[in-house]
Amino acid sequence: MYRRLTLLFLSMIFGVNIAFAAPIPPQLEAEAAIVMMANTNQVLFEKNSKGIMYPASTTKIMTLITALEKGNSNDIITVSSSDAACKGSSLELKAGNQLTLKNALYGMMLISGNDAAEAVAENVAGSIPAFVEIMNAKAEKIGATSTHFTNPHGLPDPINHYTTAYDLGLITAYGMKNPDFAKIVSTQEYNVNFLNRSVMHVRNTNKLLNTYPGTNGVKTGYTNDAGDCLVASAKRGDIQLIAVILNSDYRWDDAAKLFDYGFEQIQSQKRK
Repeated sequence: MYRRLTLLFLSMIFGVNIAFAAPIPPQLEAEAAIVMMANTNQVLFEKNSKGIMYPASTTKIMTLITALEKGNSNDIITVSSSDAACKGSSLELKAGNQLTLKNALYGMMLISGNDAAEAVAENVAGSIPAFVEIMNAKAEKIGATSTHFTNPHGLPDPINHYTTAYDLGLITAYGMKNPDFAKIVSTQEYNVNFLNRSVMHVRNTNKLLNTYPGTNGVKTGYTNDAGDCLVASAKRGDIQLIAVILNSDYRWDDAAKLFDYGFEQIQSQKRK
């Protein structure tokens, strides 16, 4: 900052034409990553962004989009025994629990409830396969042509459930244009209300919401095969960035580096 002000001062005093150095590309631990502008999909930096990867629970970004577009937030969801038995991260649903679609979506996104994802899919489309078919059709329409889902939560399917960092960026940029989507993924804490059991307080697993200024979403993910994953969004002024980090032991640091570089890159372009 001080170096730039000094250079600007010198150029004004002595008439020296000094060009500011372009931002240095980030060094990332992620196997695949990207940062892009949400409104134009312009890629500002990428690393293996079109390599086929496992999405883990970042899958739920597409689940949220599908549920918001095909469901009614006030519809009552009844949890089935198969929903309640879903493995992995959980909203601790029990067979027969009832809650609105809206509450299920908050539980699904904030603490990554796999059981909630299955309950949402079954109640919105009648069955999980029918819901997943809608997910895939919508992903293709968005332009995520290297993506295929077999479930609504991201539990491993090593052959047919995959995506790319680029595709997840496109999907998330699309989702952030929906105010309901943007509100859910930016919420840090929420009381999930049920019709027939006590309220459950949940906290968002996305640590960036508390640590990186301007962060306003989106979703974490992890499985043994996928590694630590993160799709994040951050906004400064009228600039909204989407960052995707897949398979990184340092996903929070990688995301911050991507955002720092992205915002600096935009400022650099404006100075030219």
